[in-house]
Parts: sequence; C-alpha cells; structure tokens
Amino acid sequence: MEFTEVVKNRYSCKKYDGKQISAEQLDAVLQAGRLAPTAKNLQGQRIYVVQSAEGLAKIDELTPCRYGAPTVLVVAFDKNSVFVYPGEEANSGVEDASIVATHMMLAATNTGVDSCWLNFFDPAAVAKAFDLPENEQVLMLLDLGFAAEGFAPLPNHTSRKPLEETVKYL
Repeated sequence: MEFTEVVKNRYSCKKYDGKQISAEQLDAVLQAGRLAPTAKNLQGQRIYVVQSAEGLAKIDELTPCRYGAPTVLVVAFDKNSVFVYPGEEANSGVEDASIVATHMMLAATNTGVDSCWLNFFDPAAVAKAFDLPENEQVLMLLDLGFAAEGFAPLPNHTSRKPLEETVKYL
C-alpha cells in the first residue's frame, strides 16, 4: 500500500472479529517497531505480545478497551535506556516508545491488520499484572486484529482541520 493511503486508512478499531492475525503480519508489525528511530538510537522500547487466553483476560481486567482484539501489544520503555535532555527535567522515553508504537500501527494497516491505541488503563497495574521489570514504564496498549463485520471507522474519522488552523510558519 502506498504510504499516503496507509496514513489515510488507519483508524481506531473498536470492535474485532476475534480472528488471530498471522505470524507474518505480527512479525511485520514488530519489525516496524524495531526499525523506528529512537533518541541516540538507544532502542529502549520493550514490546510484550499478549495472545494467550490468560494474558488477554488480564488485559480485560485492566481496561474495557480491548474490544475483542486477539492480540495486544504492551508497549513500554526501559527508564534506564533514555536520553536525558539538557536541563535534566525530561527524557526521551515516552517519545521513543510513541514513535515505535506509531510505526507499528502504520505497519499493521499496511499488512491489513486493524489496530487501536489504548491509554485508558493504569500503567502501574499493567506492569504489576504482567510482572514487568521495575525499570520499565508502560506507555500504551496496542490492540491488533481484524474489524468485525460491518464495523467501520467513526463518522468523524476523515474530519480534519485545515492546515491553516494547525500549522504556522515562523
């Protein structure tokens, strides 16, 4: 798929048919995350693939937003593997993990997989439920699967403000 089409076609799927994505599709998504740029190329992202019934049940206890997706990626970052910005008040962890997650969402669309970025959950509860290392911070969950029959993007999906409202040349 041409890149502009990938960007236009990607939407937040809120109802999945439950059919599992293929290993090839999952690998394409994970490889896109691996190739994403990170500050100083530290690659501090940590991606956990949840597909087991037990794991998905944990996700369901933590958020109402799995929407029946058969695969959920827990996207985290290693707090010890970040670039600290001048002034030492901020670091690249959230940004790096966000770039990785965005690459994976776009790769999912490119391979025919629907996705939804989830942030309606307690990150500490997710880390505890999956016994993640203390040095890692969960950023988001990424639902992956195929839209249920008849499900379509929300009506406002294509509504965008004109560039003049969001971009200013200095």
